[in-house]
Amino acid sequence: MKFPKLLHTLLLSVLLSLASPLFAEGGPTPYPAQTDEAAWLGVGPIRVGAWMPDNRAYFWTQRDKAQGSVVFVGDSLIGGWKTLSKDFPELKIANRAIGGDVSRGVLFRFKEDVLDLNPRTIVLCVGSNDLSTQTNPANAVTNIATIVAMARKANPSIPIIICTIPPREAANAPLKPGALKDLNTRLTSFGATQKNLVVVDLFTALAKPDGSLDPENFGKDRIHLIAPGFAKWTALMRPAFASLGVK
Repeated sequence: MKFPKLLHTLLLSVLLSLASPLFAEGGPTPYPAQTDEAAWLGVGPIRVGAWMPDNRAYFWTQRDKAQGSVVFVGDSLIGGWKTLSKDFPELKIANRAIGGDVSRGVLFRFKEDVLDLNPRTIVLCVGSNDLSTQTNPANAVTNIATIVAMARKANPSIPIIICTIPPREAANAPLKPGALKDLNTRLTSFGATQKNLVVVDLFTALAKPDGSLDPENFGKDRIHLIAPGFAKWTALMRPAFASLGVK
């Protein structure tokens, strides 16, 4: 018997919620096979790198220590932010980003890696790797909206910050024309409908006035940030935190 997609997603969500205590002692819920489309919540690309289970296993060992943190989650844009805690010394920070992750991957691990930490605030930056797969930008925003809904269900008043995707000009990972602008426009529009949520415009801060990538902020791969870029990101976050009463 085939279930409608929405019903199937809701049933799967309930099953995952019921199953999670079974893994409370042994570690995080294992990733499903990438080919098992029905086992993954959300829409769009699925990506599981060999390093990802190891990252999550480490996160699991830090669960008690990270309770009540401001949790940053996403892909390598945050994962590579090695000075994150030093840049916000006044805040208790937990970095739960995994390099190579897509929005659907964050959705899969969001409860265990983020919500189970009883976060004080959530900062999300994900979607760049979705675009690398040539997926429709709407898919990433659908998954991000589901992530926000999960956070609101766990804590209706939790402050959330969504960061737009910075410019990128990697010849070995080209994007569909207009895809990045489309994704960021959708993220901004989604954020405008939400309470207690701020969208940080990372793209504009890290681009030249003409919208092209400013190499001062990026490494040689023209995707990942270097110190000047992280400094600008830090500066953007401070008023965002302040507007949400996070201090």
